Amino acid sequence: MKSQTVKAMIIFLIFITVFLFNSFNLKAQEVKQDTLTFAFWNMENLFDTIDDPGKNDIEFTPVGRKKWTEKRLQHKLKNMSKVIKMMGKNGGPDLLGMSEVEHQSLINELIKNYIKNKNYGVAYKESPDKRGIDNGLIYNKDIFKLLSVEGLHVELPTHYPTRDILKVILKTNNNDTLYVFVNHWSSRRGGRERSEKNRLQTAATLEKNIDEINSRKQNPNILIIGDFNDTPTNKSFIDVLKTKPVTNFLMKIKKHAAQINNLYNLAYESAVKGRGTMKYRKVWYMLDQIIVSTAMLKEKGFTYLLGSYKIFKPNFIIIKAGRYKGSPFRTYGGDKYLGGYSDHFPVLAKFVLNY
Repeated sequence: MKSQTVKAMIIFLIFITVFLFNSFNLKAQEVKQDTLTFAFWNMENLFDTIDDPGKNDIEFTPVGRKKWTEKRLQHKLKNMSKVIKMMGKNGGPDLLGMSEVEHQSLINELIKNYIKNKNYGVAYKESPDKRGIDNGLIYNKDIFKLLSVEGLHVELPTHYPTRDILKVILKTNNNDTLYVFVNHWSSRRGGRERSEKNRLQTAATLEKNIDEINSRKQNPNILIIGDFNDTPTNKSFIDVLKTKPVTNFLMKIKKHAAQINNLYNLAYESAVKGRGTMKYRKVWYMLDQIIVSTAMLKEKGFTYLLGSYKIFKPNFIIIKAGRYKGSPFRTYGGDKYLGGYSDHFPVLAKFVLNY
């Protein structure tokens, strides 16, 4: 009887040991994930107060038309940081592309003085733009390591100097590579159709670089963000970049025929519903967009959280009444100082990073 009890206890201990070992092993095999926020914001003329020789920036100085002072600059930096800190968990997004920034020193000041609780790095390049405004990117250094920064020169048909496309290559904690393109395409000044050739040329420059990446890397993670001054249904996207709505990818998945190396515009569905990031003459335009490669819609590495793309507009950055009710609360209206944020709403989307 005693030997049977001992035998039963031994079997029980073996069972418990195997159970605990398997449980531990399963936990070890669980996939670690991070939910990341990627965003873009046109910062609306984020200038310092110093006149740069060779650049048309005199209006953004204390003696210029805008009477742009250090006090107003600090107020704007504080305003912008308030919104940025709300974009993602732990006090900010994991990637934020910016346009209309005069110098990297302004981004450095923004994150050093106003966004202290996030470990941000900065990627930035000066470009030939006559006003001196450029594109920049801040990235979470706890997630990303900077590999390279490059300004892609755009030769417009008019030969007018314009912003470079900022190309940033990042490496993630799980050893994935992410190619980020931050854009600010030529404006619609003179009318959309008349100025369209400039944006078509910029799109072609971007497409050429993406094709080069696709030719040497299988299923690359590509993130394209910016103020494109075109909407998702314009020629630059449909005919040149050949972007598609995310619903197109989902339909192909159901048919087991999802193609590689496509680009998907996360803003498309919102745009065709009449939503936008910038309002002009009572019409909304989805000028600020986030576009991803096929790889970022699949379940390995980066995975876009379906439906997470949105125009980010907390109540306090929206005009509440009057002629411009519902529009972004901007810094200036013409030369009149309003003390707001930007003339564009930011956009963001969430992604799961699988380790």
